[in-house]
Amino acid sequence: MFPKIIKLILAALSVGASIYQFIEGYTGNGVFLILVAGMFVLLYYKNEIIFLAFLQLRKQNFEGTLKWLNRIGNPEANLVTKQQGYFHYLHGIIASQTNLTKAEKSFRKALSLGLNMQADEAMAKLSLAGILLQKRRKREATTLLSEAKKADTHNMLTEQIKMMQTQLKRI
Repeated sequence: MFPKIIKLILAALSVGASIYQFIEGYTGNGVFLILVAGMFVLLYYKNEIIFLAFLQLRKQNFEGTLKWLNRIGNPEANLVTKQQGYFHYLHGIIASQTNLTKAEKSFRKALSLGLNMQADEAMAKLSLAGILLQKRRKREATTLLSEAKKADTHNMLTEQIKMMQTQLKRI
């Protein structure tokens, strides 16, 4: 993984080399270098390590996900703000299997930093509401559940939200 400033420098150098190739008459090389620069800009906004961690999480391999996340040394310095949100979101998912207090902190940090997709935000709020429900903090869980319902625009979490609401009524 390259630090984010290195990615921008490599993108600028690729654009410069592309311009030089266009001037020299090598159009194919110039187009290729523009694509390489685009790849570096894309990797600036979409971190490759977090992408690989999501792939491991998709396989339900929590150890592999944690291994990939541990490769990011200093997330505040090496990641953009939204990527930091996903970093903490993934840590929250992993921690929710064993340590609810750590998971709560991670989900709150992820929500404060922000997530790109509303579905991810709804899932984080739903998970946080579930943690608060287990800790018997009904008022906070209710507000987070209503926020999760608003953020779930594609109705992907409708059944889970209904289940949580019935559990809230029991308390």
